[in-house]
Parts: sequence; structure tokens; C-alpha cells
Amino acid sequence: MQATQLDQEIEARLRAADLTYDHVGRTSGELPSGYHHLKRQKVIGHGAARFSDAALAVLSWQIQLRSGIRVSSSSPTVLPGTVAMLGIGAGPLRLRAPCRVVYIIDEPNRQGFAYGTLPGHPESGEEAFVVERAGNDSVSLNITCFARPVLSLARVAGPFGRFAQSRVTDRYFRSLAGSTEHHR
Repeated sequence: MQATQLDQEIEARLRAADLTYDHVGRTSGELPSGYHHLKRQKVIGHGAARFSDAALAVLSWQIQLRSGIRVSSSSPTVLPGTVAMLGIGAGPLRLRAPCRVVYIIDEPNRQGFAYGTLPGHPESGEEAFVVERAGNDSVSLNITCFARPVLSLARVAGPFGRFAQSRVTDRYFRSLAGSTEHHR
């Protein structure tokens, strides 16, 4: 499963757009006030091969794709400044969520990225996906997010919207954990 190539006109529009929030990069530190926060971590295996496979999956949009989210991106792999249109739902009920990669983590035992929201996204904020290999050789996926609703639909959703976000996060963990189960 691969991300599709983003239409050139849409890519140009997303590249020219400003992020819809002021706290760029804050998923890597203290989360800003005024947003709903989500921080979850789960051990997904052990060893160098598991770390490598999981990092490759995260950096090639597989965590989103395997979770049922459509990804149209300016790059098949996650790079600084990559723009993407994420799609959740089906047919005319598909919710489109434009975003831009705001940072990459490329360390020997930590790999991942964060994207920030662009105009048209139902929320305003940032989400990070980081695979980490600890000293005991365990490999974990860390998902950190701060967001608040922008669109009326997202505001009306209230607690249901947070529940839906939690379910999508569960799917992220399942999609990555199930992808390389043989490395345990």
C-alpha cells in the first residue's frame, strides 16, 4: 500500500498555505495550553530489526494507510516540508485533512515525524509519530497530539470527536503492531 501522488495544483496550494496554529514543534516538548492533548506509548516489539521495520513503516505513511486513511502526498516518504491530504471516511462522506510535515526525527534509536494542520483541516494542531528503541531493546511507538476543533462539524462533535480520535490512535497502534509481528 502506497500514498498516492498529490495533484500538482493542490500541492502548490498547500505549500503556499500557513499552518493553522502557532506552536510549531511543540509535540516534541511541553504541549501548549488551550488544546486537547493526547500522549500514548505502546511497546510494539523488540530488537534492531523491529525498530528498523517500524521506523520505515512510519516514514512511508504506512501507519495512516494501514489504519484506513487515504494519503495523497507530495512525496512517497516523509520528508521535511512534505504536504499531504489525508482522507477519512468513504465517498462523499470523506473528511479531508490537509497537513505539512513540520519536523523529522532521525536519530540512531528514534525515528519519526510530526505534521501540522493547514487550512481546511477540521482541527488546528500537530501530531507526532515516533518509534523509539530503548536500552532494554524494547521498541515503542509514541503518538503525541495537541489539537482543537476548527470546523463547525468538529466543534459540534465535542466528546465524540475526542472518542473518534482515540479510536483512530488505537488503529494506528494496531496497524503498526500487526505489520511486523514476526519480529517479536
